[in-house]
Amino acid sequence: MFYRENGQFKTSYRADQQIFPILQDRIGVGLLIAAAFVVVPLVATEYWFISILLPFVIMSLAALGVNILVGYCGQISLGSGAFMAVGAYGAYNFFMRVPDMPLIAALILGGLCATAFGILFGLPSLRVKGLYLAVATLAAQFFSDWLFLRVKWFTMDTPSGSVSVSNLQVFGIPLDSPQAKYLFCLSILVVMALMAKNLVRGAIGREWMAIRDMDVAAAVIGIRPMYAKLSAFAVSSFIVGVAGALWAFVFLGAWEPGAFSVDLSFKLLFMVIIGGMGSIMGSFFGAAFIVVLPIFLNQFLPWVMGLVGITISTAAVSHAELIIFGALIVWFLIVEPHGLAKLWSVGKQKLRLWPFPH
Repeated sequence: MFYRENGQFKTSYRADQQIFPILQDRIGVGLLIAAAFVVVPLVATEYWFISILLPFVIMSLAALGVNILVGYCGQISLGSGAFMAVGAYGAYNFFMRVPDMPLIAALILGGLCATAFGILFGLPSLRVKGLYLAVATLAAQFFSDWLFLRVKWFTMDTPSGSVSVSNLQVFGIPLDSPQAKYLFCLSILVVMALMAKNLVRGAIGREWMAIRDMDVAAAVIGIRPMYAKLSAFAVSSFIVGVAGALWAFVFLGAWEPGAFSVDLSFKLLFMVIIGGMGSIMGSFFGAAFIVVLPIFLNQFLPWVMGLVGITISTAAVSHAELIIFGALIVWFLIVEPHGLAKLWSVGKQKLRLWPFPH
């Protein structure tokens, strides 16, 4: 009964078109962001930062980029891990080869490298779609694996192929603690999410959704499929590339091409499917689900098996994770194709009408 917009009148077009038109949503999001920036750094432990919060924030950013391409534009992609790798290695080369290169500038340049790479491998979307496009983007994954493994220039001629960064700082503030890394990644996530939300609400977002629903009808009403599809690949690749650079620089610190394997591409696609395609909020739900579920199962399954006197191994727990992931993806595709975000929106709608549903 508290989630109502009774008495909230819009007196201008600007008020009617704001991101959160309901006052309760604006208050809730403001409190959530304040808690993420102020409360969480004070109460979270180092384990929480390293194992849960940092992966969740960075994977939310990557899922946000994938959702723009897959959820809003309808272009199935299995090359998200490749775009993350290009962003990571692009940022690494700018950071190491250019003297006194700021970290933020290196991240942006790495994202631009991923943008160019994404546009290149997005060209097949002008001719093919569906499964054929998924195979074409999968080629980007295999190409990036070969490129960064065989061409030693990208890894500064290191014999092992593994690279690392250290002494990261932003505006003179060192990123040497888990709290500082978390706040830095969270700041980038908030800015990117706000930009993505405004993009999908605007004209370009409506073009993406028109292409997703029926590209032939979109072309008939004057939407250019080439511009819409390639712009979706560009924006998505930039966001995913920045997420890949953060994953390498801030979370891993040292990495090799295997850190951005095809498994990561599938995991990002699973985040979008479970969280909700075509929903900014769904990117956060999916990332939270994929990051938290393995940790929950590692703690919960041995405890449950212990109650009945059965000892379960770590390998059995990892196999159980794969089984549960597969079952949940099939369940969401059949029962709720729009994922957790749809369930969230249905719950909000029921609250707006309670106790007089109609």
